[in-house]
Amino acid sequence: MTNDLPPTNHLLSLSTDDFIAGFDAVASKFDSATFPQQKLPPDSWALLVRAGVRLPTLPRRYGGRDSGVEMCRIVETASEWNLALGVYVIVNTALALLPVVKWAGEEVKQEMLPLFAGDAPVMAGLAATEPGAGSALSSMTTTFEEVEGGYRIRGRKHWQALSSSAHWWLVLAKNAHRREYGYFVVERSEGFRTVELYEALGLKLLDYGVNDIDVIVPRHRRIDAEEAGLDSVDVFLASRALLAAAGSGFLRRISREAHTYVDGRQIGRKPQSKIGFVNYRLAAIDTSATICEALSHYLQTMLDVKGDMTPAFPAVQALKTVATERMISAAQHYQQLTGAEGYRCGSPTNIAGQAFLDTRVFSIFDGNNDMLSQQLTAYCLTRRSGRALSELLAEWPLTAPAVATLETDLSFLDQRLGQAQQVLAGRAIAYLFAITQVLKWADETGADPARVRPAIEFLRSDIAGVAAEFRLLATGILDTYGAAGGHRASRPGVADESGSQDPATAAAAAHPHLPVPPPAPPVAPLGEPEPLTGPFAREAWSAVPGSAPVRFPGPPTGPVG
Repeated sequence: MTNDLPPTNHLLSLSTDDFIAGFDAVASKFDSATFPQQKLPPDSWALLVRAGVRLPTLPRRYGGRDSGVEMCRIVETASEWNLALGVYVIVNTALALLPVVKWAGEEVKQEMLPLFAGDAPVMAGLAATEPGAGSALSSMTTTFEEVEGGYRIRGRKHWQALSSSAHWWLVLAKNAHRREYGYFVVERSEGFRTVELYEALGLKLLDYGVNDIDVIVPRHRRIDAEEAGLDSVDVFLASRALLAAAGSGFLRRISREAHTYVDGRQIGRKPQSKIGFVNYRLAAIDTSATICEALSHYLQTMLDVKGDMTPAFPAVQALKTVATERMISAAQHYQQLTGAEGYRCGSPTNIAGQAFLDTRVFSIFDGNNDMLSQQLTAYCLTRRSGRALSELLAEWPLTAPAVATLETDLSFLDQRLGQAQQVLAGRAIAYLFAITQVLKWADETGADPARVRPAIEFLRSDIAGVAAEFRLLATGILDTYGAAGGHRASRPGVADESGSQDPATAAAAAHPHLPVPPPAPPVAPLGEPEPLTGPFAREAWSAVPGSAPVRFPGPPTGPVG
């Protein structure tokens, strides 16, 4: 490593608080209330680069600050000023740079990382999702093959954040001749072309589109998954976890803005804040902020986004699903409070319209929440050791404090679980995880009980809602839907879309490169879960550490990657 110090080196000696304060001062220039809702200009990114936005991700020997906690705080700070900016940071750091830091060989690190430690406003992205292969990467058409001097990679990707902006890419491709997958570091100038730009509903700072790839890269640019111990799911765990930090910053802002708006608006002779249901909506927003603050606290104190995240798989699934649900819900409440003005982008009185648009995608990208919920259920089912699922949750450290606090009957989780029930069960498990973290956060920070109790009660209501949805499914509503031409796969003991009573066999035929769990009887004994079925079954099993280990492909991504 060269002894030349990058221009940002003056930031390396700062304390964490001073470093974040300096970044906050720069991030304030991107306030979503005033900053243009358009693709982020390079000179604007340059301001953030000079403030050290990438330094926490980079090792010290490459000129970085090397801090997972600071990665979280940078995202939280950016998201409070502008949610799209927080996502911009996550894409550049956790999705694109961090895999290189963790798993790439020394030669490619020497080639790439010093550039990102300096002042140059270069950007990086992840290219995984393809047209026609969004949640089934086995269907991807981007291939690689060995050629003289390296690898030739050819194909098409889409919905990459920074599609037309990023200079360096981490590209996922499959071997053109055999069942093998690999990640490659590609420079745009080598043959990474943007051929179409999409008009996304929100997150206007990020550019999305279609990219054609025809490049030849040297051998050292391939990340050796075997040697690096790269797990197929770990690539996405850090970015998913950081959405808790994004949610914490964003919801702190939304709570503040909502209170200011209703306190200042007169309805007749009294302020809007004196209306009963207005206060209910404010409470819903405030509890969402509390929950995400607790999740972000867990992220910063218990997880290391720069380390091996695979053991944190269940926690990350819960962090992502709960945080993003809370962001979407709070944005809807905020927009309702602002009325017609909340439907106006660029309103001088509120940011509700933009907040609503920016949050809509969060339940979809970086792993569809339905899929992640099913994976969380799969994780728990593989670790029951013969116990009922409710018994496991009463003993599992990530949920046991919540179960003890709620004293709620969770036996509805102990029935046979079709695919629809597995998704719902995952949501309930995630809410229990969130309650546990609210309790932990309150104990460790001395939080005001007036914030803690409402958060727990709202989450209790969410779990009751899941129980109600279980009862709805028990009425046979999906059978009725199936009789009208819809899907019947979610009902226990009913054939899936392929007509097979053995979902594992059907999945194996659809995804021959993946190992599958052993076939199970068509109907499991009473009290036992059914095998994972439905459209996400293969991804659900393949992403569960220890159940059906695979190296590639990774879990489905979305517009972020």
